[in-house]
Amino acid sequence: MTYHSRYPAISDLKTRARKRIPHFVWEYLDSATGVEATQKRNRDQLDRVLLNPSILHGEFKPDLSTTLLGQTHPLPIGIAPVGMSGLIWPGAEQMLARTAAAEDIPFTLSTVASQLPEDVGPHAGPHAWFQLYPPRDPGIRDDILKRAKDSGFHTIVLTVDVPVASRRERQTRGGLTQPPKLTPRLAMQAAQCPAWLNGIRKTGMPRLRLMEGYSDVKGTLPSNEHVGYLLRTSPDWDYFKSLRDVWDGPLIVKGVGNPDDAARLTDEGADAIWVSNHTGRQFDGGPATIETLPLVRAATHLPIIFDSGVEGGLDVLRAIALGADFVMLGRAFHYGLAALGEPGAAHVLDILRQDMISNMGQLGTRTLKDLPQRLRPTQ
Repeated sequence: MTYHSRYPAISDLKTRARKRIPHFVWEYLDSATGVEATQKRNRDQLDRVLLNPSILHGEFKPDLSTTLLGQTHPLPIGIAPVGMSGLIWPGAEQMLARTAAAEDIPFTLSTVASQLPEDVGPHAGPHAWFQLYPPRDPGIRDDILKRAKDSGFHTIVLTVDVPVASRRERQTRGGLTQPPKLTPRLAMQAAQCPAWLNGIRKTGMPRLRLMEGYSDVKGTLPSNEHVGYLLRTSPDWDYFKSLRDVWDGPLIVKGVGNPDDAARLTDEGADAIWVSNHTGRQFDGGPATIETLPLVRAATHLPIIFDSGVEGGLDVLRAIALGADFVMLGRAFHYGLAALGEPGAAHVLDILRQDMISNMGQLGTRTLKDLPQRLRPTQ
């Protein structure tokens, strides 16, 4: 029996993942902030994007390849950064890096990963990106940039939509702290998930290893007030310019939803713009990313990366039809890992690939560039 026969959709992996990881880990992975209206809005608005099927195009195999920042990839898909991946599934960062390298797609390591860039970079292949939460101290920033580059990460993703810590009430109620500590309540949850617990015994309880190396903070902190928050700043335009001055590789800005900001980033030297609302984990009163995507597309000629709410290959096609050049997923890959271990990440990519091929066949689109022609205006 193949994975496709048992888990044909990412939602199937999500269902299995929830059974295999402790409840407090699930709350960390799956939650947003506030009443989670933005998370729901992302899904609802994606469903409003309709594409018109087209017939009598004969037999063909769609070309899913695309070029981003001078690199050609077989799929318009990459792995987005997720903090503390190793909490969600032990060894997650290296597993995802290996999957990306094997599939020739980008992998993005978070500043608040559970593993150091030096330990993940060798697994990540030629398309290794490093996501930077901006340190307040320029000395720390420059040292992190050097370590990332020396480890093989040649593209920086500056995340700008976390100016302050979000509330993340559901995550807080789950009981997670930083560094994670198995209280009696959480230990009982872990005991019900033997595969996860055995993995943690091998890797050790995950920590924010990179940021802890720059801090003398002791003791435990709430999960939304960890050492990473204590060391980072809320960047301004001068911060962006100074980063542009010291980083000589591609620089992507993540968390953009305002077309005016996109236009200025274009003028100030960004290499790509990442339209994202952090999947509703930061602010619960904003629009869905798919709503802001066309506005940002109209404001810049730069490549646009898209995320937030993507649950299948059809969603990838919707984003590309509305102006995205590339689509990143974070949660979906972690559902795969938690459901099936390392093979689960590759299975997520295969689900997305097969879904895109099927839908492009229905649409009669041979290449990704044909997708905007199939858009149906919505009321």
